Amino acid sequence: MNPKSISISQFTYNLPEEKIAKYPLENRDESKLLVWKNNQIIDSTFSDLPQILDQSAHLFFNNTKVVHARHIFTKESGAKIEIFCLEPINGNYQIAFGSNGLSEWKCLVGNAKRWKSGILKKVAFIQNKEVIIQAEMMQQEGQFAHIKFSWDQPEIAFASLLSETGILPLPPYLNRVAEKKDEWQYQTTYAKEEGSVAAPTAGLHFTHRTFEELKNRHINTTEITLHVGAGTFLPVKANTMSEHEMHREHMEIPVLAIENLLQSVQQKKCIIPVGTTSMRSLETLYWLGVKLYLNHPNASNFSLLQWEPYELEQTISAQNALEALLSFLKENGIKTLFGSTQLLIAPGYQMRLCDALITNFHQPKSTLLLLVSALIGDNWEKVYAHALQNNYRFLSFGDSSILFKN
Repeated sequence: MNPKSISISQFTYNLPEEKIAKYPLENRDESKLLVWKNNQIIDSTFSDLPQILDQSAHLFFNNTKVVHARHIFTKESGAKIEIFCLEPINGNYQIAFGSNGLSEWKCLVGNAKRWKSGILKKVAFIQNKEVIIQAEMMQQEGQFAHIKFSWDQPEIAFASLLSETGILPLPPYLNRVAEKKDEWQYQTTYAKEEGSVAAPTAGLHFTHRTFEELKNRHINTTEITLHVGAGTFLPVKANTMSEHEMHREHMEIPVLAIENLLQSVQQKKCIIPVGTTSMRSLETLYWLGVKLYLNHPNASNFSLLQWEPYELEQTISAQNALEALLSFLKENGIKTLFGSTQLLIAPGYQMRLCDALITNFHQPKSTLLLLVSALIGDNWEKVYAHALQNNYRFLSFGDSSILFKN
């Protein structure tokens, strides 16, 4: 099947409001865990995951951290303008967060009709200093805006400005404002690299106890980074996927992580990404390797477009692709791969690296549901029906599943 012809209307189900978890459980690892394996469903508890996994499993975690991306400015007229920072204009998060006095971002602007021109200002106290923050709209590009932030205390980095004056963004379907406890509840226990506007929520169930048990069972774990964008929540409005533009997200993958991945491929280990963002990252690495293996134009840009995986040569082995990628990185003295992906994983896509997926239960008519269907086929309907009938909690703060490839 060519995913371009898929209609999103085929991937829907009735999700009652009461099934959406508005808050997480107090103990993260006490959530339910649905296990789909060998065409069977088993109901379990997340704390049992280390015992469920075979010792040959290799888990990959997205260690991105959610930033205070929502910023409210008040005009002299009293109109409130919300600026939602999505990604730095130059694509480099480390430079953007460390910038002093000036930083430019791709943003969404709320109440934009009330901000036709002029510079927005607000005063904040950061590190015991009064800071005047300004926002100027440089350019409007469809639903996005290029915003230039500036502030009069250049010794203060943009990361501090975000942290002290911004608001933690919660998924819109929770229909509630962020609370103090969301500061840690809406972050994974292993979150490190700032840059996301949404948490990789499959990882919210993992506790320090879980990691200790994984270690005791000698189950390999590796961290990678993909900064989750607001596009993950955008509904698919197109009639067919050929008309849907997949959002771009930025990756930061250490060479060591790619070496670990290659070793697991060579040893035929069960590669299990924790969350859809980790899966898209791993599968993207394969295709970046394919482009290098084939001497594809612009392969060294480490950028994967939405439909490239369906158009590139399909016969390159995972080992050959990863070896080509590692060879290029080492020859060029690159220790961390900085890249971007628009990869759309949908029915018709053949998994190149991933054997299973740990994930929550996703929204109807979402690209995340397409990804689940690509992994387990039409069985997604059976899995979701079972979850609904057995009081599983859905979406970001909901329960978990581990789905093994058919």
